[in-house]
Amino acid sequence: MKSKMNMRAKMQKSIITLMICSMLVCESMSGIGYCERIKDIVDIQGIRSNPLTGVGLVIGLAGTGDTTTLSRQMLTNLLRDSELVLTPTDLTGGNIAVVWVTAELGPFAREGSRIDVDAAAIGDAKSLQGGKLLPTPLKGLDGQVYAIAEGGISIGGWTAAGDKASVTKNHQTVGRIPGGATVEKEEIATFVEHIADKRVITLNLRNIDFSTASQVSQAINQNYPQSAVVVDAGTIQVKVPDEVRQGDIAGFIDDITKPQVQVDAPAVVVINERTGTIVVGENVGISAVAISQGSLVVKIKESEIVSQPTAPFSDSGTTEIVQDTKIGVEEQEAFLIPISRSVTVAELAKSINAIGATPTDLIAIFNALKKAGALQARLVIM
Repeated sequence: MKSKMNMRAKMQKSIITLMICSMLVCESMSGIGYCERIKDIVDIQGIRSNPLTGVGLVIGLAGTGDTTTLSRQMLTNLLRDSELVLTPTDLTGGNIAVVWVTAELGPFAREGSRIDVDAAAIGDAKSLQGGKLLPTPLKGLDGQVYAIAEGGISIGGWTAAGDKASVTKNHQTVGRIPGGATVEKEEIATFVEHIADKRVITLNLRNIDFSTASQVSQAINQNYPQSAVVVDAGTIQVKVPDEVRQGDIAGFIDDITKPQVQVDAPAVVVINERTGTIVVGENVGISAVAISQGSLVVKIKESEIVSQPTAPFSDSGTTEIVQDTKIGVEEQEAFLIPISRSVTVAELAKSINAIGATPTDLIAIFNALKKAGALQARLVIM
C-alpha cells in the first residue's frame, strides 16, 4: 500500500514539473502559437448529452394564450382523464397555450436528479408570462420517456399594455424552467473502451490539426510513456495503464488533461457577407502585392423650378412648376498601396486600413487576393 502511495506521489510531482515546463516552453514560443490546457481543447469520446423533447400545455395565462383548436383539444383530453366529458367547443378564453418542451439529459444525470427545461409556444400565444407547465413526459430519440417536466415558466421579461399602446421586454413566447424536469431513466455515458484487452480513452480535438494532436500525444506520453497514440488529425487514443484501478479512472483523466500544449491555429479568413463580419486568423499572411480600391460616386439631385413663358404679344402661355433632375458622376481618387508580406494580424490590418477600406471593400479585397494567389490562407465565405 505504501509503495502505491509513493508511486502516486511521484506521478503527481512529475505532472506538476511537466506543467511548469510546458508553461515555460509556451512563453518562449510566443508568436508561434498559444498554449491551452488539454481539457480545454478536447472532448472525451462518449461523454455527451442527449436531447429530450415533448409537447406540453401551459395554463394560467392572463388572456395571452392560444386561440387555436389544438390547445382546446389537448385540454379536453386531459380533462377526460379526470372523468370530465367535454368537447373543444365547450372551452373558451386564451388562458392556455401549447408549447414544445426541450431539455438536455446530461451524460451523468442520475435517476431523480433535476435538469433545466425550455418551453416555446407552438400556436398563436402572445406571452407565456405567469404560466405553469402541466406534467409533460420528455422522450429521447428512441421514443422512451427519460424525464417528466412541470413547473412555473420564467420568461425573464414582462409585458405592460393599455388600450392604445404596450411595452414589452425580452421575448415573451419562449420560457425556461430551472430544474423543471425530474430524470426518470438515466443514460450514463461510457467513455472507457476495451480494445484487445486494453482500456482505452479517446480524446477528440475540437479543432482538428495534426500539429496540435501531436503536441497532445507528446505531453501525455511524458507522464505515461507509450500510452498516447495519434489516430488522425482530430483523434488521440490513450491506453489506461494496468496499475490504474477502475476507481482511479477519474484521477487518471484529470492527470492527462491538465498539461498545457501549444495549439497551432490554422491560417484562415472567415467572411460573413450578410453581416459584413470578417475574422482573420493569427497565421494569415499576404505575399508582396499592391492593392487599389476605388469607388464610383453617383449624385442625383431633384428640384422644382418655375417655368414662366415670355412669348411677346401672346397670352397663350401659363406659369408652370416643373421637375428638374441633375446627375453628377464622380470617381473617387484611388491609391495603389504596396503591401509587403504580412506575418501578423496587426500588420495585415494596418496595411488594409491604410486605404480606408469599408467592410464591403475588405470582402472584395480578400476575394481578389485569393484569386491572385497572394492570400496565404484558406478563405471561408459564410
